[in-house]
Amino acid sequence: MVPVMPNVRRRTLLGAAAAATLAACDSGPDYPPGPLRIASGGVGGVYYTYAEGMAAVYRDALPGLRPTVLTTPASVENLRLVAAGTAEIGFTTADAASDAYTGAAPFSAPLPVQALGRIYENYLHLVVRVDRGINDVAELRGRRVSVGAPASGTELFATRLLPLAGLDIARDVRAERLAPDIAADAVATGRLDAMFFSGGIPTGAIASLTRHTAIALVELGSYVPRLRSLYGEVYVERTIPVSAYGLAVPTPTVGVANYLVVSRAMDAQVGYAVVRALFEHRDQLAAMHPAGSRLDRGSAVNTLPLPLHPGAVRYYREAKV
Repeated sequence: MVPVMPNVRRRTLLGAAAAATLAACDSGPDYPPGPLRIASGGVGGVYYTYAEGMAAVYRDALPGLRPTVLTTPASVENLRLVAAGTAEIGFTTADAASDAYTGAAPFSAPLPVQALGRIYENYLHLVVRVDRGINDVAELRGRRVSVGAPASGTELFATRLLPLAGLDIARDVRAERLAPDIAADAVATGRLDAMFFSGGIPTGAIASLTRHTAIALVELGSYVPRLRSLYGEVYVERTIPVSAYGLAVPTPTVGVANYLVVSRAMDAQVGYAVVRALFEHRDQLAAMHPAGSRLDRGSAVNTLPLPLHPGAVRYYREAKV
């Protein structure tokens, strides 16, 4: 038997290690590569900013995926895009998600969507110009108002709220359906008297508006009991603090959770990878917008009535939520 010399053994071990490294490189990531289109919302809204943060995280952490941010009307349209396979991830409010899952209006049939997690809450803003003397929802009668972009969560919210104040959206208000940045510009010029927007706080378009236009937020919190009785427990009472926009008083309003949704057909490994990356890089999200700091594993699993995607379930179980 010929003895193996130490230097020969060392070369053999190094060669084996190099081969293992090359094999690992050749095998690539443990999820199938491909596009990762994120359906967000309009420029000036929190969905868009948050989605840009997510895309940056995925570019750094998941090199096999190719993230892009889609500018959309938001919630309702995002659910349709995800179900149709023209977006991989979508932002949506819990009320729109519930309607999509059950097939209730504005959807004509249930959509095959599941949740990656609950991320933060939206606050319904009713922004009015101070010089128009609007102090409650009923005083929108005859006024020029943006009720949100078509197929957005804002539009869904506004069309449910206005009838509770005795207003028909088609007859009693001069409704326009605009994205948040366009609506804020129209309020600034005086072309609009008011605008609805459902979003996280602070919302960039509204924060920018406050810097050069005297605005106020109208109280909406008193509508929560009736909204809950009609549409379920997705609606809660929340308060927009003074610190959000530097206004004089805090404003009670309506809150609704936001979910990240995907198609039921999304690969489980991709679902796991994208959820894990968000939690491991939460600081990067928070640097893009304060809503990123509200990402929490304990609350993320609360996505009723949507079931969690299997990839998300695996992550939360491993994280012992």
